[in-house]
Amino acid sequence: MTDSEVRRDLGDAEDLEAATAVFTQVRPRLFGIAYRMLSSVTEAEDLVQDVWLRWQAYDRSTVVNPEAFLATTTTRLAINVLQSAWKRRETYIGPWLPEPVDTGADPYLGAERAEALQFASLLLMEKLTPSERAAYVLREAFEYSYAQIADILSSTEPAVRQLVSRARKHIASERRAPVAAEEQQELLTTFLTAARAGDLTALERLFTPDVTSLSDGNGRTGIARTPLVGAERVAKFLKAISTWFWDGVEVRWTTTNGQTSAVLVRDGSAYGLVTVDATAEGIYQVLWLVNPEKNKGVSAAG
Repeated sequence: MTDSEVRRDLGDAEDLEAATAVFTQVRPRLFGIAYRMLSSVTEAEDLVQDVWLRWQAYDRSTVVNPEAFLATTTTRLAINVLQSAWKRRETYIGPWLPEPVDTGADPYLGAERAEALQFASLLLMEKLTPSERAAYVLREAFEYSYAQIADILSSTEPAVRQLVSRARKHIASERRAPVAAEEQQELLTTFLTAARAGDLTALERLFTPDVTSLSDGNGRTGIARTPLVGAERVAKFLKAISTWFWDGVEVRWTTTNGQTSAVLVRDGSAYGLVTVDATAEGIYQVLWLVNPEKNKGVSAAG
């Protein structure tokens, strides 16, 4: 090998090392964008890996702002994935819920602005167009300027302002003011105690009149495939299953999407995860995530 070839190889190695350092530094933000866009840890991780491969192969000498380039690539790929994800969800059996992300184990996600991270927000964002969702996530969760978002979406600043405005109005029209984290945890704890006991009166007292119970099992045996709506109906259902569902179930605690959740452990493995969304009026949403594919990354304290 000639001296020039050695120098070239060393230069390539140094360039790749620098590229790796840049990517590693910005990776948590890329994952944060991808997860909020896709509501799936698995899909977000796959997408970020795709961004890394593209970054390796790209002519990086032409990139003026690596962070902006990587955020742009992530967002545009997420829009494409989201469009195909909608088609896949049409064949999903029963309610579809976001895949939980363990914010207790991910300091970056947990320390960031919680906007567009909690289950309630992610479910509302499912009703936005991909472009509206991208603009909303970049603006509300990461505080990108309208000009930056316009560059990312290959749009104009006025058009981006309209996207963010429409997204805000849609979400605001359906969003309910959440209780503080401590109260949410207390309500979840009280709910589980009442559910295990089949205490009809206690359950109805916890719920808002229009409470909805959603179970995501993708066809798993014994899982409700339609939403249950109304305090009396949800309470009666929980009372009915209390005679058998909780047998051998151990409850452990974790933090997912910035709020307390309960991991239901049966025979030493996680059967599922349950959490609640609540306002000052009570619990308005009970979420049961019992699709094994979605709970692989959830950890629980003993």
